Amino acid sequence: MRLCATLLLLLPAAILHASSERPNVIVVMTDDQGYGEFSCHGNPVAETPHIDKLASQSVSFSDFHVAPMCTPTRSQLLTGVDAFRNAACNVSSGRALMRADLDTMADVFQAAGYRTGMFGKWHLGDNYPYRPQDRGFDETLWFRSSYIGSMSDYWENDYFADMYFRNGEQKRHEGYCTDIFFDEAIEWMKQADGAPFFTYLPLNSAHGPFYVPEKYRGPAREALKANKEIFDKLNPQQRKRLISYLAMGANIDENMGKLEQFLVDSGLRDNTIVVFLTDNGSTFGPLYYNAGMRGGKTTVWEGGHRVPCFIRWPDGELGEPREVDGLTQVQDLLPTLVELTGVEAPEQPMDGMSLAPVLQDDQQVDDRVLVINYSRMPQFKVTYTDGNPAIPQREGAVVMWQHWRLVEDRWLYDLSNDPHQDHDVAAEHPEIVEKLRSKLDEWWAGVKPIVAEPQRIIIGSDQENPTRLAAAEWLDVFVDQQGQIRRGVHKNGVWHLDVAQPGTYRIAISRFPRESGLALGDAVKPTKLEDGVMAPGPAWNIAHGKIRIGETELEQTADPSAAAIEFQVKLPAGPTSLQTWLTDPEGKEIAGAFYANVERVEE
Repeated sequence: MRLCATLLLLLPAAILHASSERPNVIVVMTDDQGYGEFSCHGNPVAETPHIDKLASQSVSFSDFHVAPMCTPTRSQLLTGVDAFRNAACNVSSGRALMRADLDTMADVFQAAGYRTGMFGKWHLGDNYPYRPQDRGFDETLWFRSSYIGSMSDYWENDYFADMYFRNGEQKRHEGYCTDIFFDEAIEWMKQADGAPFFTYLPLNSAHGPFYVPEKYRGPAREALKANKEIFDKLNPQQRKRLISYLAMGANIDENMGKLEQFLVDSGLRDNTIVVFLTDNGSTFGPLYYNAGMRGGKTTVWEGGHRVPCFIRWPDGELGEPREVDGLTQVQDLLPTLVELTGVEAPEQPMDGMSLAPVLQDDQQVDDRVLVINYSRMPQFKVTYTDGNPAIPQREGAVVMWQHWRLVEDRWLYDLSNDPHQDHDVAAEHPEIVEKLRSKLDEWWAGVKPIVAEPQRIIIGSDQENPTRLAAAEWLDVFVDQQGQIRRGVHKNGVWHLDVAQPGTYRIAISRFPRESGLALGDAVKPTKLEDGVMAPGPAWNIAHGKIRIGETELEQTADPSAAAIEFQVKLPAGPTSLQTWLTDPEGKEIAGAFYANVERVEE
């Protein structure tokens, strides 16, 4: 021991400093920006100087892939497990709930003594046990569901001065959403007091609706006008939306500069791992600039899932900034960060692999075959099934190996000769098709039993009571937009639940959320927002409400001036399901109740 102490005294102070301080970790993920949204990737109208600078200082993965939609990318990032295996594989429709038995990135850092904070778009479950505070985060600032203004979110949130959950309590936050999430994250990191932190910044921007402070639109408008080729091929509505989208990107870039300045000023820059990526392909790329790729968000074409990924750690001996080829995926980030930081790996086997040897030893990325698949929205028109595309299907996948892409188990593309995927070469390369099909079969056999199981919201627990249920969790039914609630879509579905404790439960069902102040029989007036308008909607002539929970059915007369219809029922502990009906005076179904507040009450 004395010899070791003597040797330690002889080591340079810088080495002692590096070995005794674990690196901080910041993961920033933007929403609905694709690979081509940044000027460092050749975008002819976007200006992203701060993100470009980060890219120039980072190891960049040029063939990095995520899911084609929000939730599955988030679940794969946080667990290292494929979306069909972790169950969070759709943006709603009851399939956005990440299995509660899996450890998350926050869990592993929290267990290692890190402070853990999450600021932004969670989108992996709004109720216990799926909320960010249930999944390893000490500090949380988030909103419900898929985007600000969704049907699960606070009524009439609009990106400005919104109501967000801060450590379990809903509070109003003045300012613009992206600014708030960065500012609050920075303030939280300032309080670290020497302890390492893991900061997760999953943004809702640049997801629609495309609300943004007006000052960012002017430069975006001028840049678009200056590019006559792009400007002329867009119609006026497309130009208007693209300008707002680019303006949101400019605001994101500005906030990335603010984050960098904080790291420099605080002396944390060199020993902080910064990871930057986006959650799926571009919503606008195919219209104006897509870096030569086909397709965008929600597609399994290359433009739907190939995105940027930059990793920077000045103290981490990552070598010179460079671009790395070879297939990589979002599932690789958790095992990579585990190895780089030396924290203990999660208990579950991960589908990703550590890229630490690629980052630190300049090794090549392993040659491997990867599968991307996800649950589509029920209303999507697809060619691989005649059934509901929300129900996961083997044939919805793209299988990737080197420069080959097998799409929907039918079409084969060679990106080395055909980067835009215009020419199917399956007939010319049957051996490649067979290799990729064999991988798909093996993969599907492993995920099929798991993805078929619904994830259940727990009601009546001490961790969340009462529980507000929203129609976004109706299994394989799409009701996720506040506009659908306002105009009154005629849909119904089932909530899959787990009763934590036996007892008496009060269930209040309604068309509107409580904070709206609207009654069952009210119409919805148009609402002027900071940067837009929410449309009006008709009144419903609701005469009765009905519920079925487990084997129990109850019916009540509705009071149109009341906010909800209330029921009381005794429930045993264990799994169950809940369905509701709102009916007119003739007894005809109008729709299911979009909201249900379920509370275990004292007898």
